[in-house]
Amino acid sequence: MPRTARLDITGLLQHVIVRGIEKRDIFLTDDDRLLFVDRLSALIKNTKTRCYAWALMSNHFHLLLMPTSCSLSSFMRRLLTSYAVNFNRTHKRTGHLFQNRYKSIVCEEDPYLMELVRYIHLNPLRAGLVKDMTELDLYSWGGHAVLMGNNRMEGQEFTEILSRFSKNVKKGRIAYREFIADGINAGQRDDLVGGGLKRSIAGMNTGERKWSNFDERVLGSGDFVDCLQQNETLRERLPAPTITLPELIRRVCTLFNLQPETIARHGRSRPVTEARGLTAYFAVSELGLKGIEVGKAIKLTSSGVTIAARRGEQLVRERAELREVLIS
Repeated sequence: MPRTARLDITGLLQHVIVRGIEKRDIFLTDDDRLLFVDRLSALIKNTKTRCYAWALMSNHFHLLLMPTSCSLSSFMRRLLTSYAVNFNRTHKRTGHLFQNRYKSIVCEEDPYLMELVRYIHLNPLRAGLVKDMTELDLYSWGGHAVLMGNNRMEGQEFTEILSRFSKNVKKGRIAYREFIADGINAGQRDDLVGGGLKRSIAGMNTGERKWSNFDERVLGSGDFVDCLQQNETLRERLPAPTITLPELIRRVCTLFNLQPETIARHGRSRPVTEARGLTAYFAVSELGLKGIEVGKAIKLTSSGVTIAARRGEQLVRERAELREVLIS
């Protein structure tokens, strides 16, 4: 049976769950977690995506996002591809790191935003990664500590959440923490991770019960599902990312004052090797292309693309502005 297409719509709340392939761990060290959080933060800022909650576990993670200027699929492709490439290289492994299809649920904002924030931020406690609220307040790999002022993750929505409790930040934190603690005994809350629920409603005149509209990709009321299904504007898919591999090559060559055909030759001058490195790195980590595709464009083998991409990654670490110049 074919899989149902995702509702990839900007301006709507999305609960995203990503698991390791075969339930394997996807974070082995704190360096792994830090790399992931840094990449997540950079993408949130660069794509103007709103992030309301997040939590890293051992073999999966949760995100609560609202894309505003790029599709969720584009955001997740860039996040997962770049992390998997680095993880495999660091831990000397090959093959897929994540399950082939991440789970995303479109959520009705008013009734579910804060419930999802609470559910996601309590995950480390439920899983036993921390033993109590005091430890959760300091847990580095989730958004709760950020809201409590004990950690930083640039791009995470801060005022948006605390202002729902108080205009005063200190009072807002106190009330927010009480709200989170009140959810500890609520259990797993499968209703928040399994998509929409079938709801029976009584007929207005006859008293006859009928099912409200239902979509397993949606967490919300029947009216919210109706709105998504009937509004053709919202259901339109976003166009593919505007930057292509040829455009990336053009931008890189402009940066180095080279002709596009130059990086497809076997020259070893520093500008050429750096241009190849940046092209390989961004093509794989940002555009989600395979090494063989990139290699055909810049005349390198797949292993050559891997080596060049490492050089490009080092350049980006040294010159963070390159990402804005070449990708945004």
